[in-house]
Amino acid sequence: MVEPTPTISGTAVCGFILMNIILRKYGFFRYFCKRFFPIFERQQALSNMKKYIMLDINTIEHLDKIATPFYYYDMELFQKTVDHVAELAQQHEIKVHYAIKANVERRLLEYISSKGFGADCVSGNEVLHAHSCGFPAGKIVYAGVGKSDKEIYDAMMLGIEAFNCESLQEIFVINEMAHLHGVKANISVRINPDIDAHTHKYVTTGLYENKFGISNHEFDKLIEFLQKSEHINFFGLHFHIGSQITRVNEVFSLECKRVNEIVRYFESKGLTVKNINLGGGLGVDYDDPDGSPVADFETWFNAISSNIIRRKDQSVHVEPGRSLVAQCASLISRVLFVKSGETKNFLIMDAGMNDLIRPALYGAYHKIENLSAAQRSFFPTYQAYDIVGPVCESSDVWGAGRLLPLSVRGDLMAIRSTGAYGQVMASRYNMKDLAPTVFSDRLEEAPQAVDYFDLSTRVQ
Repeated sequence: MVEPTPTISGTAVCGFILMNIILRKYGFFRYFCKRFFPIFERQQALSNMKKYIMLDINTIEHLDKIATPFYYYDMELFQKTVDHVAELAQQHEIKVHYAIKANVERRLLEYISSKGFGADCVSGNEVLHAHSCGFPAGKIVYAGVGKSDKEIYDAMMLGIEAFNCESLQEIFVINEMAHLHGVKANISVRINPDIDAHTHKYVTTGLYENKFGISNHEFDKLIEFLQKSEHINFFGLHFHIGSQITRVNEVFSLECKRVNEIVRYFESKGLTVKNINLGGGLGVDYDDPDGSPVADFETWFNAISSNIIRRKDQSVHVEPGRSLVAQCASLISRVLFVKSGETKNFLIMDAGMNDLIRPALYGAYHKIENLSAAQRSFFPTYQAYDIVGPVCESSDVWGAGRLLPLSVRGDLMAIRSTGAYGQVMASRYNMKDLAPTVFSDRLEEAPQAVDYFDLSTRVQ
């Protein structure tokens, strides 16, 4: 008996074409989840992912409608952090200057200035921007090893609180310019205390041979000039030993003890030190941002109060930057493609090193989360991925061998703890657009995503 030849019906062909369209748009797993699993399992998904995901499912659904990549700011956490520091500053009688190089977003700066903080700036444009965001000129200090003549002049005419000077020649230049324009300029002298902050070599700034500050072999020449100068006021001493310091009590206690010695030396030479600026450097928890959403400000302030020697006529200043803003923001991105190699699996994201350069520049670690995983309880499998960006550079890598829930094209991802040195260091390399700002309390203002597979909504 002859077997009949198999045929493909028109219905089957249409179904095959339709399935291809669906899979092309969603990927197999997204379609499978949406089609076959009942809605009541989503609540169980939330329970399973509670310790893993930073946001509730309603917020994730809102973010899923926004064009990626973008920087998402948790304004409640930001305000909580700033308010906490304001309370500690009042309690310990320590003046706070926010290091605005960490993040210059106007809305953040306006809130920080409203709490009575000053600003720590490292360029002329930062000085002008801080002033435009509500920081009084009399609360702005200006550091940086390379101030141009224009920057010095503009800051001097604005009447800033003090220049934090980092070389003898800089002090000579400020003195001459103040003389020429008939004013007196306040200067603090940045000193290298020769302390190892036990942090990354690129953010260690207080060692003897760093480019920052003045070292002790120049002290006598410095003191002699300050005593003779008629056009500068000696405001005080400035220190900053590094960033992302996590051995808080140990390192900052040591800094204070070294500062006490240096203050005694300067005062023994006839200079009155009225202001002691200890800089910043307090680290944040990049490994567990949800477990430690607010940096350990209490230990920092306690270490200072317990170890610094100060008279009633002396003021102590600090300059937090990263610790105020890092944890309040995440860079939200989307998986463009999943690529399987022979030995590795890659997630290719639409955010790249142009949006956040820290991993490429420092090898910095940021926790990465699959937000879409909160919407499905049926993928218990975890898989190792190399998570990379779209930029044409081999260093455009977010993380290698990261263990994540099984991830698919279109999944929404969060790169955590990006509120500091994220947007402010972004570029348009490869002519990429700059990632916009999205505030948690203004989601309706965010740019909406476009579905290019939906012809009815396609932008003409």
